[in-house]
Amino acid sequence: MIVSKETEAVEVARPIIQKVRQEIINQQQQRELLELLETILIYKLPKISRQELEAMFSLSDLKQTKVYQEALEEGRQEGRQEGRQEGQLFSKLESIPRMIKLGLSVEIIAASLDLPLETVQAEANNNQA
Repeated sequence: MIVSKETEAVEVARPIIQKVRQEIINQQQQRELLELLETILIYKLPKISRQELEAMFSLSDLKQTKVYQEALEEGRQEGRQEGRQEGQLFSKLESIPRMIKLGLSVEIIAASLDLPLETVQAEANNNQA
């Protein structure tokens, strides 16, 4: 399955998954083998969604795999980071009109907020209208 072409991986994986389900009695061992196969498929078929993969192979516990959990956590961390960055930018943009009212130039505002001059000028123009 690992060395097979992406187009052949599905056909190669099906009988292996069936064999594991039928022949491996130890539930822990079976779960670990299925998790390994799922991990291989995830990497082998990067364009296929988790739902498509589950449907293709009846892999109902794909969400429980370590790879899935790590990818989910990574996505959450990236989302939190993006949210923080957006919040910081929003806060900076919100402070521009107050700073202008205090008589600060757009150059000083840009430097103090660590924003591009064009961004500060655009925000200043938006608030004048």
